[in-house]
Amino acid sequence: MKLIVGLGNPGKEYELTPHNMGFLAVDRIAGDLGVEVRNRQCQALTARVVLGDVPVLLAKPETYMNLSGMSVRELLAKHDVQPESDLIVIQDELDFPLGKLRIHRGRSSAGHNGIASIIEALRTKDFLRIRIGVAPERRVEDGEKYLLSPLRKAELKVVDKILASAQDAAKMILKEGPAAAMHRFNRKAEPM
Repeated sequence: MKLIVGLGNPGKEYELTPHNMGFLAVDRIAGDLGVEVRNRQCQALTARVVLGDVPVLLAKPETYMNLSGMSVRELLAKHDVQPESDLIVIQDELDFPLGKLRIHRGRSSAGHNGIASIIEALRTKDFLRIRIGVAPERRVEDGEKYLLSPLRKAELKVVDKILASAQDAAKMILKEGPAAAMHRFNRKAEPM
């Protein structure tokens, strides 16, 4: 079994914010397979699916972003899966422009509190990450305020496309392996 964790914050007020891109991606994967991520276990909402012929547990930690590692550690232990081979984390990335997607393994948190929490809880950074760019066109003074503010209507069109790409990236990782997915998705993107 593989574990795909989308990072975000629970609650309606955070639902369509840049910081919830991981939650949105997991919901997109589940929705396209006709399931809801609603079973509670290990401080997360979860759903079992088959993606690319591989059994997958989708998860959205309910611990809030800064404590995501607690839930991820519990999920890995409960389902006896290894971060190096079985964990994919989908996150927002303020260092990338909105719509850019990259797949990485073994990187630092780069200031992302959810990733920092996971690295600390697992005592490793050796896991796959699908990083979804959320940076606005113009520089913002307060990054935290921007991340927790609702996306604008114009941004939602780009978000829809990038969520489809994140879903394709997850499928490709599972079907063809991380190297093939990195080769395809880490190339310079065409403008959206």
